[in-house]
Amino acid sequence: MLFERLVVHDTGDTAGAALNMAIDESLLENAAAEPVLRFYGWARPSLSFGYFGRFADVAAEAARRDIVRRWTGGGIVLHGDDLTYSLMTPAGDPASRLGPPAIYAALHEAIRLALLAEGCETRLAAVGAPRISDACFANPVRFDLLLDGRKVAGAAQRRTRRGFLHQGSIQVPHLSERFRERFASGLAGNVEWGKLPAPVIERATTLVSEKYATATWLHRC
Repeated sequence: MLFERLVVHDTGDTAGAALNMAIDESLLENAAAEPVLRFYGWARPSLSFGYFGRFADVAAEAARRDIVRRWTGGGIVLHGDDLTYSLMTPAGDPASRLGPPAIYAALHEAIRLALLAEGCETRLAAVGAPRISDACFANPVRFDLLLDGRKVAGAAQRRTRRGFLHQGSIQVPHLSERFRERFASGLAGNVEWGKLPAPVIERATTLVSEKYATATWLHRC
């Protein structure tokens, strides 16, 4: 198990692209003693691109999708039909000492086992593939999940003094509600399900107006 205890937020609600990113950052800012896993959906078809990406590369999608720049790195990800999740690991948690690759691999192994219970057999990529596109799911990296050679689960990460943020997308349709339970249970022996704290939502609302919904953030170099 990656953690001893894990708090899961899974309200079933959807949110706009900017608010989804802001909630993840707010959760990391408010990181408590235990790691937090969040599942979320999208109010409209959306596109997220990495912190170091260029808006010019995604601008053509603006008429069809909400576009948001992530705080994490990585490539372009289309959202709407995927299952999106984030994991916040406080700096004081023993798992933080494992390093990004080990956490990445542990999360995707838990997803692999949860998918297997759904009758979907995937495998962890042993090595990265040559980069062929800015689209995240066109470029498998080590420990991504592959289904018949196609990438179906990928993620991006960011580390701060407060902790570690991992944002992932699982692009396998028609997953059951049990999938989320199995995924969470594969990460920790003690799993607690709860609601997002009010201070997290309040701070996220501020981050939307000051950061994620602004042209300055979206178009930054």
